[in-house]
This record gives sequence, structure tokens and C-alpha cells, in this order.
Amino acid sequence: MPMQTSNSITPAPSQTTETTGTTGTASFRTEAATRRAARRNRIGRRRRLVLAGALVAVGAVAATGLSVNSSLAAQRVAETSALTASTGLAAEQLGAYAGVAEAKVHAEAQDTLTLAEDTLSSVEGKIDADPLASSVATLGDYEALPLDEVRDLTISTRAEIRKAEEAATAHDREVAEREAADALARANTPDGAKQTARAMAASQYGWGEAEFQCLVQLWTKESGWNYQAVNASSGAYGIVQAWPAEKLATAGADWRTNAATQIKWGLDYIARGYGSPCAAWGHSQSVNWY
Repeated sequence: MPMQTSNSITPAPSQTTETTGTTGTASFRTEAATRRAARRNRIGRRRRLVLAGALVAVGAVAATGLSVNSSLAAQRVAETSALTASTGLAAEQLGAYAGVAEAKVHAEAQDTLTLAEDTLSSVEGKIDADPLASSVATLGDYEALPLDEVRDLTISTRAEIRKAEEAATAHDREVAEREAADALARANTPDGAKQTARAMAASQYGWGEAEFQCLVQLWTKESGWNYQAVNASSGAYGIVQAWPAEKLATAGADWRTNAATQIKWGLDYIARGYGSPCAAWGHSQSVNWY
């Protein structure tokens, strides 16, 4: 009995140990498999994210490329259409884009030459136009020159055109100023002042030759028709001997230097104060002033 009991009890621990070991190994393998699966899932997700990002980037680049290509294509179509309209050639006759570019550069050169020739005609006799003429002569051979050189010559010729136009404008302004100064000088002489007075008296007041002769005598007595005359005692000034002199400013800011401004003021003064030059002259003869 003791032997049997011992034999019956001894195998039990062995079976229990084997079962426990098998269960632990299986559990470990299950956990390892779970970890590997999770790791594979994480790696898979990362790969999918990277792939998605790459696809987005490729799509963006492709879209940009399409946009740039579309823009260039539209520009080339527009240039071709413009050249077709300006040259009368069909689009297919213009050839490749290089031919289009060449035609455009040549057209700009020809337009510049036309403008330059017009400018040379308009400034002739006013300024030294040799620099512009030289540019025109050089650009005139544009068909035989490299395109880059034609572009540069076109730009420089345009610059010479602007210089010539500006110089001609300055010349015209100087001429006008000289002519105005000469006209003023002539008008400021006694004879010139009388001519101005006669014209103003007739056109603005309807006074004829008889009234003008009274005016001549009146202002000859007052100032000798000298626009710079000054009365030493009173300070009365100018042809009309206005006193105080600053009254003349109501007729114009140039009252000190312009006989016409003084005459304008004097005729108005006579019309308001006496009605006519002869009436003013009569008063002056009576009391020695007017």
C-alpha cells in the first residue's frame, strides 16, 4: 500500500509541471505574436502615411507643372496671335517658338526705327540729333544682327528718342520764354505801351481815336509813358502814376515790370472816375492831377 500510494502520487507533480510549462510557453508565444502584429500595424500605418504624403507632394508638383505649362502655352498663343495680326502671316507660317521670338524682336526694332525717324524730323534744327541718327543707322541692319544685339540696340535707340524729345521740349520752352521777354520789352517801350493802350481802349471800352489822343496827352504829362517812372515827392508809380503804387497790384502781380498791367489798371480807373480819357484830361488840365 505505501508503495502504491507513493507510485500513485509521484506522477502528479510531473503532470502538473508539464501542463504549467506548456501553458506558460503558449502564453509567451501569444504575447510575442501580439507584439509583432502591433509592430507590423504601426509600421504599416507609417508606410501608408509616408506614401500618402508622397502622393500629395507628387500631385502638387504635377499641378504646378501643369499650371506653369498652361501659363507658358497661353503666353505663346497670345504672342503668336499678336504677331499674326501685326505681320499678316498665318500662325503655322511663323514656325517654332524661336521664330516667333525673332519676329517679335524684329517687329519692335522696326517700330522703334519708325518712331526714331519721326523724332528726327520733329527735332531737326532744334538740337544736336547725331546720337539718335547714329543709333538709327546701327539698328537699321537689325535683320543681319543677333537677336540679343537687336534687343539692346532697340532699348538704346528708345533711350536716345526720349533724350531727343526732352531736349527739343527744353529748346521750345527757351524759345518761347525769349519771345515772351522780347515781346514784353517791346510792349514796355513808350511806343509799345501806346499801341497796347490804343488796343485796350478800343476793345474793352469802345473808345476811338479822339479819346486815345486825350489819353496820350494825359499820360505823356504824367510819366512820358515810362513804366518805371516814380514821382519823387509822392511815390506815384508807372505810366499812370498810381498812388499809392501798390494799387496797381489789383491788375496783376507784375505791375512793377509790365506796362500792359499798368495800362489795364489806368483805363479802369479813368472809366470809373471820369467816364472817358478826354474827361480825365480836362480835369488834369484844370487842377494838375487826375
